[in-house]
Amino acid sequence: MSFSLKTRQESINYLKDHSVDVLIIGGGITGAGLALQTAASGMSTALVEMQDFAEGTSSRSTKLVHGGIRYLKTFDVEVVSDTVSERANVQKIAPHIPKPNPMLLPIYDEPNNTFSLFSLKIAMDLYDQLAHVTGTKYENRVLTKEEVLEVSPYLAKENLLGGGIYLDFKNNDARLVIENIKKAHEDGAHLLSKTKVTGFIYDENNKISGVHVVDVLTNETYDIHADVVVNTTGPWSDTIRGLSNDETIVGQMRPTKGVHLVVDYDKLPVTQPVYFDTGLSDGRMVFVIPRENKTYFGTTDTDYTGDLMHPTVTQEDVDYLLEVVNNRFPDRDIRLSDIEASWVGLRPLLSGNAGSDYNGGSKASLSEESLDLVIQSVKEFEAGNGSKEAIEQTIKDAKTSSGEKEVSSSSVSRGSSLDVTKDGLVTLAGGKITDYRLMAEGALEVIASLLKEQKNKDYKLVDSKNYPVSGGEFDATKVEEMTQEFTKLAMASGLTEEEAADIANLYGANTKKVLAYGTTEFDGLTKAESMSLMYALEEEMTLTPVDYSLRRTNYLLFKRERLEEIKDALVNAMSHYFEWTQEEESTYKNELEKAMSESFLEDLKTEG
Repeated sequence: MSFSLKTRQESINYLKDHSVDVLIIGGGITGAGLALQTAASGMSTALVEMQDFAEGTSSRSTKLVHGGIRYLKTFDVEVVSDTVSERANVQKIAPHIPKPNPMLLPIYDEPNNTFSLFSLKIAMDLYDQLAHVTGTKYENRVLTKEEVLEVSPYLAKENLLGGGIYLDFKNNDARLVIENIKKAHEDGAHLLSKTKVTGFIYDENNKISGVHVVDVLTNETYDIHADVVVNTTGPWSDTIRGLSNDETIVGQMRPTKGVHLVVDYDKLPVTQPVYFDTGLSDGRMVFVIPRENKTYFGTTDTDYTGDLMHPTVTQEDVDYLLEVVNNRFPDRDIRLSDIEASWVGLRPLLSGNAGSDYNGGSKASLSEESLDLVIQSVKEFEAGNGSKEAIEQTIKDAKTSSGEKEVSSSSVSRGSSLDVTKDGLVTLAGGKITDYRLMAEGALEVIASLLKEQKNKDYKLVDSKNYPVSGGEFDATKVEEMTQEFTKLAMASGLTEEEAADIANLYGANTKKVLAYGTTEFDGLTKAESMSLMYALEEEMTLTPVDYSLRRTNYLLFKRERLEEIKDALVNAMSHYFEWTQEEESTYKNELEKAMSESFLEDLKTEG
């Protein structure tokens, strides 16, 4: 089904003349997931995003679907239970995207560690019970120092005590967004990128009944009318709320900045992801993750008050991450000059939340004599004889190692909020990427209730736990077998095994649709690259070279060498497809060059 520049104009024409049930502002993972659910429930749906889909936070994560073991450093069992449950749901509805990727967590004899070997084992056992992997091939393992070094031989040996391996999942964050968007489109939603909201429309009762927008591509302004307007703009939530006439609204966001750096795999060879304390006694942990012949590491976690549209990597960010990684991998001597790519994103944290998505809440941990009580309450919950409330109460009643009587309630918070202002604006904010479906489900119920109360409209809500995203329409229990089938199908179309595997893993059940574009070959691009680009243009609302190279694919982050070779061919191919003027082609080429330069940290390298 076409989802392209032509589709975009058709949706614009429709929305100028027709009101919809639901208008969603924000095309990141939260908005995309909500659009899928409202459209699948039969609600007429529109979504507007001022940038490309996923251009903000949702393409700038650590690219994992977390199980949340980090929350167990304060034994936030309810959060972990919800998180692993939701991870399983995401695996079910998007089986081609999250992939098992067991994580190594080394333990060093250092002050202020997140875990000791003892508490790590307790945490991993709790985690396995909640994730239902006890007794499977993904069950956790405790490693001796020697075994840790066998798995990751370049780790620092000094003060290394041992470690553990537990299950986590890699993710393609931007792909998860576009697959939700495409499914919503299949179900009739009107989804517009490069469309900025400039104000609200009010009805005679002073209730929000739509928005004023400007088309970023053409500068045309027009209105979109809707029964319910929902704000899912992440770090921009307060900005959108500020457009409201409701003077009682107060700011609720406290964005933090996260930076990731990419080097060649040979510069930092790790056979599987590693997650460790920084060694700086700052309460933070850092990931080192292999991917597509590269290794990336991060993240920083600092409060951010700058330009929400364009956060940048600073020398301070680089110095911090290089210090941490070189401390843990002392023989690798990674320098600024080794960085091939980078990305920086803002996490939409709520100001009332004590801790970030990566570093939990309170730094206190439960005392060892309280662990048995926590473990027993979790076992009872899993056996159906207990409740999450009982687990939370056990934690609250337990004494912490710092002598506190109670763990802060904020550290068992899911970290998201859903509210409706006096003038009717629904805002869904905070949370983390793993919880996006659950957050959307909660908002869907509120929207349905508002439509029933205010417009007497009834809808049967979709069972989103069993409603696959685009590309995920296959048996989620047979991911490896189906991926092999998709790979064979691609090889039969004349692709190499490596090219075919890349297509199969990226597109899942849509592999056949991608292969249908095999008759198009652009000068300077391989057959696989040509069909992937054509599919992105025709069926993934790809409007610029940066959209394609950074969010529909990973060229800009993990295939920089190839992107350097094909960047001119890519721009030429898109120019031919869109019939750009020479000026437009030059503009988009410069935009791609700028994105590559920023990712490469060219300014910092020049200054250095």
